[in-house]
Order: sequence, then C-alpha cells, then structure tokens
Amino acid sequence: MPVTVLSVSYARVSPPPLPMSILRRLPFHPLNLRHHLPSRRFATLAAVQQDTTVWTPTTISSIETAAESLFHVSIDVSNFPDLAASHTVPGQYLQLRLPDVEKPSFLAIASPPSLATASGAFEFLVKSVAGSPAELLCGLKKGDVVELSQVMGNGFNIDKIDPPEDYPTVLIFATGSGISPIRSLIESGFGADRRSDVRLYYGARNLRRIAYQDRFKEWESSGVKVVPVLSQPDDSWTGESGYVQAAFARAKQINSPKGTGAVLCGQRQMTEEVTSILVADGVSSERILRNF
Repeated sequence: MPVTVLSVSYARVSPPPLPMSILRRLPFHPLNLRHHLPSRRFATLAAVQQDTTVWTPTTISSIETAAESLFHVSIDVSNFPDLAASHTVPGQYLQLRLPDVEKPSFLAIASPPSLATASGAFEFLVKSVAGSPAELLCGLKKGDVVELSQVMGNGFNIDKIDPPEDYPTVLIFATGSGISPIRSLIESGFGADRRSDVRLYYGARNLRRIAYQDRFKEWESSGVKVVPVLSQPDDSWTGESGYVQAAFARAKQINSPKGTGAVLCGQRQMTEEVTSILVADGVSSERILRNF
C-alpha cells in the first residue's frame, strides 16, 4: 500500500496562544544579552572601549636618592616634543608603565612645565614601597626603558588666586611625596615674590624624610617661606613638630580671608582638616586648590 508523506512547513506552524490565567503565573525574565553571549567577548569589548591610553617608550636619565624612601627620577622625553609640550600646568600627572608589569603607576610631575620644553625631561619624586611597581622603578638605572602615558589632569588652577595683588596670602600644604607637584608650582612661578605672605607647611616623619632640602634657599629667595613640620623629630629638632594641620592651627595669622588662597597636596586627613580650618576662618573654598 503506498504511503503518503505530508509536507509540513514548520515556519508557518505555531502553537495556540496560552490563556491569560496561565501567562500571569509564568516567571518573567527580562532580556539580558550577557546571558546569551559569551562573557569573554564582553570582557574583550569592554577592554577595547576603555583602553585608550597612548603609551610612549622613553628612557631613564637618572635615579638618585632624594630622601629616606624617596627617589628623584628623571626621564628623557627629548625625542617626543609633543609629549613634553603637553605638560602645561603645575600639578599635572601621568601614568608610568614598567616592562612586564601590568598595573601602571600614577605620578605627579615634579618639574616645572618649562623644563620639559627646554631640557626634554620629566622629573618625578617617587616613594619606594616594598613590593610595589614604585620599588621596581626606583631600582632601575640609566638607559632602562619605561612607558609614559599622555599628560593628564588640570593641575593647580592658579587663575583662582590671581592676580597677586588681590590674593597677597597663599598658604601651601604638603606631606611626604605630596611635595612633588608643589615643587612644580613653586619653580614655575606664581608671583610669590609679589605676594606679602606665602608659606609652605611641609610635613614628614623626620628630617631624613624631607625631600628637596637643597632647594629650600632658592624657594625662599623666590618669596616662599618654608616651614618643615616633623611628626617624630629627634631631640635636636627646634622647629615645628606634630602634624601639619596642628602647626598651621597654632600659627594661622590670616589677616584677610578674602585675600587668601591655599594649595594642598598630601594625606587625605591633612587636606580635609586644613580645608576645615581655612573655611571656618572665612577663606573661600573656591580658593583652596588641589591637583586631583
């Protein structure tokens, strides 16, 4: 007996709709593409979208001890004039990447912007921490290759405390390696010699941890009074002791809050407490500058 084969078009066959009473009891799952596409693909796409950093291979010019656990690092950027010229404002920073080290380091540029264009160098003050990329960086030597990102950040907006005649008092606060961008500020010139009261409160554990001591005379000749503050001084120390914020609270001497600006870089507790003291004394928060 011959067998008849029916031809069925599955594209045209659909089940009858479910009653609404059943539909209401079915769980609702919103469409989420992550559940339907491989997670590895999404990770790759995210990495491509986020990693827009341009890395420039450069060489170490010199690494010298600046203080206990602090190193002065100079990097040659003379072959990359665009990179050198991108440092325009004191307080800017960049990322530095070492060979075979995945995580880069963020470093504030310690040299003034003019040094990069004139001498083709970026200078940094790096704190060596055991087991960190910074420790590896401080162990390099002249000629070793590192990679730099483009210069980042807005730096210190000095326009907010200019002209010097309107803001004769500028109070500067730094702790530890936070003195790095402060050096860039002081040596780039912000009219300190045309202001009547410019003070730098620089805090560290002891005198051995104070960097740039060889520059203090030059800074003072430019109009900046340097006030080192040691939290754990030895018995021979006769200067300010304790924490920076406490030393400033003892001195204060703010004659005109409206004519006062401030620049801060360092430990979070210090910056928060100094800011509170300044604002309580009438200094505008808009005149309190940070580089991050």
